[in-house]
Amino acid sequence: MAERGTVGVAVGGAVLIGALTALQARINGSLGAELGDGFVAAAVSFSSGLVILVALSTLIPEGRRGFGRLVAGIRSRSIPPWMLLGGLVGAFTVASQGLTVATIGVALFTVGFVAGQTTGGLVLDRIGYGPAGVVPVTVRRLIGALLAIAGVVVCLSGDSLGGVPLWMLVVPAVAGAGVAWQQGTNGRLRVRVESPLTATLVNFIGGTVVLLMAAGVHVAIVGVPHTVPSEPWLYLGGAVGVIYIFLSSVVVRRTGVLLLGLGSVVGLLTTSVLLDALWPAPAAPSTVVALLAAAVAIAGVVVAAVPVGHRRR
Repeated sequence: MAERGTVGVAVGGAVLIGALTALQARINGSLGAELGDGFVAAAVSFSSGLVILVALSTLIPEGRRGFGRLVAGIRSRSIPPWMLLGGLVGAFTVASQGLTVATIGVALFTVGFVAGQTTGGLVLDRIGYGPAGVVPVTVRRLIGALLAIAGVVVCLSGDSLGGVPLWMLVVPAVAGAGVAWQQGTNGRLRVRVESPLTATLVNFIGGTVVLLMAAGVHVAIVGVPHTVPSEPWLYLGGAVGVIYIFLSSVVVRRTGVLLLGLGSVVGLLTTSVLLDALWPAPAAPSTVVALLAAAVAIAGVVVAAVPVGHRRR
């Protein structure tokens, strides 16, 4: 019973991660639209998150100890280089938000993102990539994943896609698959450094470096943005990212990659429905369609997450 309660709390954390992801997508998409440059918006978002993490890692004893274990692990090669690359996926995800969300809305961004994340979670759990090891792809998990994808299909059934470039749906799908890998990688790094804060810091260091380089190249080609938005909320994307990546590295140990992804689907879809209803984008689906998609995806999470029966030994 206690184990079930722990998993239930972890699934609730996964839902919160999805909600925060949707909120960050709206913030970064709006900042990209205001600046007229999604690459600069992504660099600003990641840089602000890195500043927060450096401050926390300096002030909190756990952060200093975790960073020390990170440095020692890199020197002794007990932490392989690929464990340090999760930030590259985060950079791609934030850049895709800044480039697409202002046009297609949070819900349609979520459509592609969820398709990639769900598929990636199934594969990664099956091969045992996450810190929980091999998580069997049971019939219930498979049905849950298919229901989540069905929610995506429902969201695509409206007339809102007319005129939307195909790449605006493909890019979020690639980002979703990458995030499934990122969550597993972050979870394994967290185990090695014994600190979710340090694992999150590593992500933001790598992501910030890549995005600053990408923004620099883009500015050299198209020029500096002509306006600098004054609304403070447009600069909170980095802080939101710090929170949900930190939570991902903790929650994935209890849920596995697939269940974390499915829980995130619930938070993503329900929050994106609310955000698109309050601030509709040109290609956003109707609220009725988005609500139906969210309901189907939530059913998928319930099927995958709620155990049936008891095993006695």
